[in-house]
Amino acid sequence: MDTDIEPRIALQLVNESALCVNRVRRKSSLNHQGFQLLNGMSRLVSDEQVHQLLNAHTLRESRDMMLNLGIQRKLSGHYQGEIIAVDPHRIISSSKRTMPKKKKKPDMPSQKMLQTFFCVSAETGQPIMAFMSSTGMPTTRATLDLINATEQIIKTPSLLIADKEHFTNELFEKISKHHNFDLLVPAQNTRRTKNILQALEYERIKAGFAIAETNFNFDGKKTKHRLIAERLGEKKYGYSSFLTTSSRNAQTLLCKNYDERWSVEEFFRFENDMGLNRASTLNLNIRYANLAMAMLAQAATYELRKNLTHDYKTWDARHLSNEILAWNDGDVRVKDDTIIVTFYGPSQYRKKEEYIDLPNKLLSQGINPKIPWLYDFKLDFRFK
Repeated sequence: MDTDIEPRIALQLVNESALCVNRVRRKSSLNHQGFQLLNGMSRLVSDEQVHQLLNAHTLRESRDMMLNLGIQRKLSGHYQGEIIAVDPHRIISSSKRTMPKKKKKPDMPSQKMLQTFFCVSAETGQPIMAFMSSTGMPTTRATLDLINATEQIIKTPSLLIADKEHFTNELFEKISKHHNFDLLVPAQNTRRTKNILQALEYERIKAGFAIAETNFNFDGKKTKHRLIAERLGEKKYGYSSFLTTSSRNAQTLLCKNYDERWSVEEFFRFENDMGLNRASTLNLNIRYANLAMAMLAQAATYELRKNLTHDYKTWDARHLSNEILAWNDGDVRVKDDTIIVTFYGPSQYRKKEEYIDLPNKLLSQGINPKIPWLYDFKLDFRFK
């Protein structure tokens, strides 16, 4: 009896995420290619076994796993800079449960969705922490839980950049008292804000661009926040505004810092196929565990990208899977206590020197080259 079956099942899920496929257990070709051995098992586990394993663990345990992963990634240098992009990522769900429906985009019909919320390092584009909820959870409440978890990973002062969904009094009240984070959010384009923007005196920065500042309080609230407005055009004007708790220079916030928010959209575009774009159930124990496995896979493939030649570092997750992880000519053999993987044909995207004589390279770095889930075998590579 294999007493370590649970982590081996989890490893299978991590490998599925890295391959950007759903339920590889149906693909017998992968089974014949030794996919089950990669997970330290003699076979691929069934859907029922996966369901039972994930449902036996709580969402808190999965959050703690992602939190510990974030701390390790911080120590490994995966997060750089002082800008953090915050964004909700709503996944259309095929759940049969009765649940509130929301619009993924304003021009789309309302649908059943699973809400995920991500914090991403704007400089590196790497996910720091994620939070998940049903559609019944308000965006502000979920975002505050996400920020509280992110604070346990990022200890240095940082600027949180979010979208208009986060333009709420509750969020700004909390962040204004926060010792570590500031917040920058576009103001909603209401009649009240339009009147405020048109009445301001603007400082011309360059042709067609001017900036102004004023204080702003939410309706019925006394707390004042910093409102930065921008005016576009020379004769016919267009206006937009941002609310912030930061004391940074206004031009820097608008022209440089806020543009970095798109790093989170790039993250979704690059990594969606790792399992961030599907949700067949609303069982949060299962969904959180799946998300944690996907985050592990994403962290591992990020390290892999560092050892690719430059032209291939911009591949999205599916492209990386197809070209690097899934379809290569090669063979596997065992010599003494080492599994030797031989690749045939061109391998211009790999830095071969990083993989040849891998056990000794790991030993020189103080890392045990034995792989626990492969029965303590070592792993080495050949290229022909």
